[in-house]
Amino acid sequence: MNQNIDRRNVLKSGLMALGGMVVAPQLSMGAFPNTPVQLDSKNRLYYTPLMREHFISNPPDVTKLKARLNANENPYGPPASAKQAVVDSVSLGNRYAWKELSDLIGKIVKKEGPGITPNHIMMGPGSSDLLEKVALVEFMNGKGNIVSADPCYMSLVNVAKTVGAKWKAVPCKSDWSHDLAAMEAAIDADTKLVYICNPNNPTGSITAGKELLDFCSRVSEKVPIFVDEAYLELAEGSDTQSMVSLLAQNKNVIVARTFSKIMGMAGLRVGYIAALPAYLNKIQNITRGGMGISYTSVLAASASIEDMEFQATTKKLNTEAKAYLYANLDKMNYKYIPSYTNFVIFPITMDGKDFLAKMYSKGIGIRTFDIQKKTWCRVSMGTMDEMKIFVKALEELS
Repeated sequence: MNQNIDRRNVLKSGLMALGGMVVAPQLSMGAFPNTPVQLDSKNRLYYTPLMREHFISNPPDVTKLKARLNANENPYGPPASAKQAVVDSVSLGNRYAWKELSDLIGKIVKKEGPGITPNHIMMGPGSSDLLEKVALVEFMNGKGNIVSADPCYMSLVNVAKTVGAKWKAVPCKSDWSHDLAAMEAAIDADTKLVYICNPNNPTGSITAGKELLDFCSRVSEKVPIFVDEAYLELAEGSDTQSMVSLLAQNKNVIVARTFSKIMGMAGLRVGYIAALPAYLNKIQNITRGGMGISYTSVLAASASIEDMEFQATTKKLNTEAKAYLYANLDKMNYKYIPSYTNFVIFPITMDGKDFLAKMYSKGIGIRTFDIQKKTWCRVSMGTMDEMKIFVKALEELS
């Protein structure tokens, strides 16, 4: 990207737009990949009123990094069981996987527990695809608003805004949990959806399960609530419960889950949402979900969901990597946000773009943001060897 942008062309709001693919291909994928990425007057990617991201024009090939810690991927997957399932199913790639998909849904129903039936499940190629489908259907007439935290994972919000929705952003609380009281107060007659990412991305923080359960139970009587639980299976803590149990009480919640995180299948693309059958019918009258999943991915997911040993190992190693990072951040006096995910975010004093470039020069991929007037490094949990490489580089830059 040409960094010598004529500042006279900056919009009065302090923003300018550039084609997303020019800036960073991995940041522009989604329902509308050709929608211009907004830059602010400091040449940062503009996400929300409270969040910007730094980038460099020519980042290195991520496949050649010594430590690939920028995308919240599971460094240990896919599990051997999923790999074998892919190998065994390739020869059937000429067939549709309807029966196999039905079998996978049956396993998901068993996992999600009492009150959940196959009619509560909609499959998709990753949970982000389903977030975007829900946004398209809810806001395709260009009316209404969506309420969410700021910062949050922006996939659903961005698609809603692109098709005409208004976004009512509610800042997180001082502990980075969702301000549920303020979110409830933000709901009005035009609100069509409340979106909650729990644990949240990019902060890694969590909103207590009991508090969230009460909020969802009450507020879903007024407006649908979408709870994105992509990272929940990695969370450690006594109050980290899923909201899926509310479906058995006929509450209008939509819960998203993915095979990308604890099951290590980010590139194989499988996810699902659990919701009331009537709500899913509303979505499926417009668009299908399971049609987008390949035969091999269905079989890999079917193997992964039953591979409890791999999931337990992933969670254990992820927790160990975080503990190692925490100990070293403490030694260097970095004040991180306690994470319930497979990434950690902490404030840095160096300019975000410079920090990003210096990490890349050392063969390390991370991400840097400006959130609430502070610059932050977000580092994904890699293998222990990758975390040692990152810690060594951080010590050299501190």
